[in-house]
Amino acid sequence: MPTSFILAAKDLRQRLRDRSVIMLAVVVPLALSYILSVVFGQGSTPSPFEYAVVDLDAGVASQTFISQVLDPLESKEIINVHRIPTIAEAERKVEAGDLDAAFVIPSGFSAAIEGGTAPPLEVLGTVDAATAGEVARSVAQSFVTDLNGIRIAAVAGAGGTDPGNGEGGGAEGQDHDAAEASRLAEASRLAEAASRAAALAQPLRLSDRSAKTKILDSKTYLAAGMAIFFLFFTVQFGVASLIAERTEGTLCRLLALPIRPSAILLSKLLTSLVVGVVSTGVLVIATTLLMGASFGAPAGVALLVLAAVLSATGLAAVVAGFAKTAEQAANWQAMISTVLGLLGGTFFPVSQISGLNVAVLVTPHAWFLRGLAHLADGGGVADAVPSAGALLLFALVTGSIGFVRLRRVVEL
Repeated sequence: MPTSFILAAKDLRQRLRDRSVIMLAVVVPLALSYILSVVFGQGSTPSPFEYAVVDLDAGVASQTFISQVLDPLESKEIINVHRIPTIAEAERKVEAGDLDAAFVIPSGFSAAIEGGTAPPLEVLGTVDAATAGEVARSVAQSFVTDLNGIRIAAVAGAGGTDPGNGEGGGAEGQDHDAAEASRLAEASRLAEAASRAAALAQPLRLSDRSAKTKILDSKTYLAAGMAIFFLFFTVQFGVASLIAERTEGTLCRLLALPIRPSAILLSKLLTSLVVGVVSTGVLVIATTLLMGASFGAPAGVALLVLAAVLSATGLAAVVAGFAKTAEQAANWQAMISTVLGLLGGTFFPVSQISGLNVAVLVTPHAWFLRGLAHLADGGGVADAVPSAGALLLFALVTGSIGFVRLRRVVEL
């Protein structure tokens, strides 16, 4: 077995005995993920409005309102629709807070449209759910406005020759029964046109357009944010231990043995990688099982986790390479990791703030969350490659600088 692997195994056994590592790597981020999910999860993911519909008409227009307006909104999980038979029951449920609002389609609603009068459509609301009531009122108003437009168009399209202006030489010469039959036929055509227009109307259209920036659901976002945030603290237990061993004199004893300095350095990097991958993997699995987080394709998640661990290890190597003591390295790592974590949006989506949407792209945290967002949206491994590439580039730059600096530490 290579010497670096033996030294890394020794370091890992020491880290497992250190309860502070387990607390920082798993327990604290898992607890924070759960607490933040409970506190902010429900507010960040609004529940659908609870609406009722009281259909006392059961005509063409009322069925059009239900099937082409309310049903599509319900299928998009914007509202929940409850069918209630009476107005009194709807009023009672709205007042009790069981419903946010109720639509009342009175008897004769479809007949009013066919007869050329303004269609009445009532909305029952309460001050305790003002927003939901306003939304319901806007939906009803939009439907009625469009139906009025359809009615006017139907009247204009159905207009024919006035029965009183035929070629008979005046009203006195017309047969009364023929004139009455003509008027009835004209009214029938008008009603049929209005009914057909109402049946074919689509007063409210829903367009599903994919956003340019994918967004994780609240539980997954918080779980992923805590995982990547604490990852940058966790990996320092491997690399920073090199400074502690130099201070305690252990490093000098290792160098006195037939062990190459590069093997010692590689063992510390391997320790950071193993601790980072295991801790992040445990958090992903635990939050999925306990909190219902959804990270997407496992292969893509594994790729992002590995790339994120490499980037965190590279940063820890840079910090350890410039620090004089283990305490100084821990302090620097904490400050840099906190700033990068906040800027990267681990607690809230900073990219939505004007002026910071470009700055966040310099942080590995933002790329990790962006990659997971594409996976959670149904993407595959290929969708995670751009974000993983950005993380690996960060790891390459910081790792190269850190390796050169740490090599000097080992050789001293």
